[in-house]
Amino acid sequence: MQGGRSQKKRRVNIKSFQASLMLTYILSFLPLSDQKEASLVSWAWYRAAQNALRESLGLKGICCIRLTNLDGSPASHQMLQSVAYHLGPHLQSLSLGGGSPTEASFVALILGCPALCVLDLSGCNSLFTSGTLLAQPEMAQSVRQALSGLRELNLAGLRDLADLSFNRLSSCAPSLERLSLAYCHLTFELGPARGSIGPQDSSPSQFSFCNLLRFVQERAGRLRALDLSGTGLPPEALRALGQVAGLQLQELSLHSCRDLSTEAVATLCFQQPGLTSLDLSGCSELTDGALLAVSRGLRHLRRLSLGKLQRLTDAGCTALGGLQELQSLDMAECCLVRGRELAQALSSVHGAPSQLASLSLAHCSSLKDASVLSMIPALGLSLRVLDLSSCVALTNRTLQAICTYLTHLSVLRLAWCRELCDWGLLGLGEPVQGNQVRDPQGLGGRGGPWAQLPSCPSQVSVGVFKGKLRRNLRSKGFFPQSRPELEHQASGTKDPCPEPQGPSLLMLRALQELDLTACSKLTDASLAKVLQFPQLRQLSLSLLPELTDNGLVVVARGCPSLEHLALSHCSRLSDKGWAQAASSWLRLQHLNLSSCSQLTEQTLDAIGQACRQLRVLDVAMCPGINMAAVRRFQAQLPQVSCVQSRFVGGADLTLTL
Repeated sequence: MQGGRSQKKRRVNIKSFQASLMLTYILSFLPLSDQKEASLVSWAWYRAAQNALRESLGLKGICCIRLTNLDGSPASHQMLQSVAYHLGPHLQSLSLGGGSPTEASFVALILGCPALCVLDLSGCNSLFTSGTLLAQPEMAQSVRQALSGLRELNLAGLRDLADLSFNRLSSCAPSLERLSLAYCHLTFELGPARGSIGPQDSSPSQFSFCNLLRFVQERAGRLRALDLSGTGLPPEALRALGQVAGLQLQELSLHSCRDLSTEAVATLCFQQPGLTSLDLSGCSELTDGALLAVSRGLRHLRRLSLGKLQRLTDAGCTALGGLQELQSLDMAECCLVRGRELAQALSSVHGAPSQLASLSLAHCSSLKDASVLSMIPALGLSLRVLDLSSCVALTNRTLQAICTYLTHLSVLRLAWCRELCDWGLLGLGEPVQGNQVRDPQGLGGRGGPWAQLPSCPSQVSVGVFKGKLRRNLRSKGFFPQSRPELEHQASGTKDPCPEPQGPSLLMLRALQELDLTACSKLTDASLAKVLQFPQLRQLSLSLLPELTDNGLVVVARGCPSLEHLALSHCSRLSDKGWAQAASSWLRLQHLNLSSCSQLTEQTLDAIGQACRQLRVLDVAMCPGINMAAVRRFQAQLPQVSCVQSRFVGGADLTLTL
C-alpha cells in the first residue's frame, strides 16, 4: 500500500517537473519585461520565470550581476548554484554587498566564476566572523586559480576583518590593482621612532595598518587604486604609505579621515605625483594649503573631492587654475567659499573652455548670483552634472544663465533654492505692476555678465530681444509646439501664465535628473509648461505646497520615463490626480509620497494597477492610508522590496515616540 502511494507520488512529481520545464521553455521566448510580469501569476510561474531568466541571461553572456539579501538559507544557496552554473563562465563582475552567504556557498560560487575581474564583498561580515575562510590549503589553491584574473576587490565595511583572513583572501588575487577597505577597523601602532609606523604585529583578531603596509609593499608595482576612507588614517601612516618604493597610485580615497593634516597631504602630493583621482572630503583639519599643494603636485588630476572642508576659503580656490585636466570637482559644504576666486580660476586656463564634466557646490551658502554668473560661461558645454542644492541666495538670474550656457546638462540639482519662481523657469522677466516687466537678467543693459550674451545688442529693447531669441530657439527645435492641455487649468479657464520664452528650462533637452525640492515659490503655472522631458529618469518635486493634481497630471504626460519620483509633503495632491497620472508612469521604480495628507488607499490601488515595475514606496505619515491598505498593496505587488509605512493612518506621533 505504501509502495503504491510512493509510486503515485513519484508520478505526480515527475508530471510537475515536466510541466515546470515546459513552462520554463515557453517563457524563455518572452522579453525580460514580460518574464517579470509572468512571474506574478503564481509561485509555479514565478519559479519557471526565474529559471527562464537565468537561462536567458546565460545565453546572452551577462558579465555583471549584483545579488542582494543573501543569507544562509537553502534558497540562497540554490540561487548561488544557479548563478554559478548559468552565468559563471561569462561573469566578470560580481557583487554580494551587504549579504550573509555561508563560506561553503561563497567558495562554490567563486569556483564557478573563473573570469572574474571585479568582486564586491562589502558588508559581508558572515564570511569573516569565524576567521576560517580559505583556511584549507587545497581550497585556497582552487580559489587562487579562479581569481587569478581579479583586478578589483571591495572589502568596505567589514567589522570582523583580521590580518589572517585578509592575507588569505588577498593571496588568492595575485593580479589585484584596486582595493577598497573603506570603513574597516584599522589599528595603528607607533614604531620605535616617534611618529613612525613600525613592524609590530597586532592581535590575530585585528586588522593592522602594519599588515596592510606589507601588502602594499609587496604589490607596489601593480596596485593603482586604494580606498581608506573612514579608517582614521593618521598623518604618519599616510606618509609611510606614500613613500613605499615603486608605488604609483592613480586613485586614492581618504574620505572622512579627520586626523589628516595639511602637511601630510602636501607630502603625499610630492610622493605620488601620478594621482588622477583624490578624495579628501570630510578631512576637517585641512586648510587652503592642502589645495595649493594639490595644484602644484598633481598636474594630471582629473577628479577632486573637497566636500565638508570647513576651513577652505576663496584664497585656496585660486589654486584650481593650475589643474588643467580637471573633469570632476566636488566642493559641497565648503561654507566659506563665495565663488569669486573659483570663477576666476575656471576662466584662467589660457582662455580655453573648462573641461569640467561634474561640479558640485551644494550647501555652499555663501554663493551669490554675481559669482555664479561669472562662473557659468567659463564652464562650457562639457559640463554634464551641476549641483547647487541649498545655495539659498541664488535667484532666477542663475537659473536662466544655466539654461543659456549649459544646454548639455544631464543632471541639475537646485533643491532648497527658495528664490526660484515661475518666471525664472519660463525664461521671463519678473512681472511688476501694470504691463511693465522687470528684467532681472539685465539683458538690455551694458554691464554685468549678461552683457556677453550672443546676439544681444545693447541698444535693443528687452521685448524685441526676447522675441527674436524665442523665434531663433524655436526654429532650432528648443521649444515644442504648444499643447491644448497646457492652456487650461482645472477650472477650464485659459491659463493666464505666458508660454516659455528666452532661456527657459526647456532648453535643457538632455536632462536625465532634476531636483527642485523645496523651491516653494514654484507652481503649476510653470511646472506644467517646462517639465516636458520624455527622457527624464529622476525628478524631485517634494515640499512644493502649490503643486496640485492638475500639475501632477501634466507632468506625468510630459515625463513618462521617470524611474525615481519624490513628491513628499505635497499636501494638495489627491486621489483624483493619481487616478490620471499613474497610467503614465509604467517605468516607475522608486516613489516617495510621505506626508501627502490627502492621499488614501485609492492612490495605492491606482499605483498598484499601473506601476508594475515599482520596487520602493514611501507612504510614511500619510493619515489617509492605513496598514490594511498597505498590506493589500504588498500582496498586489510582491516584487516591491521596501514599503515605508511609519505612522500611517493618522498615528499620534507624540504617543508613538
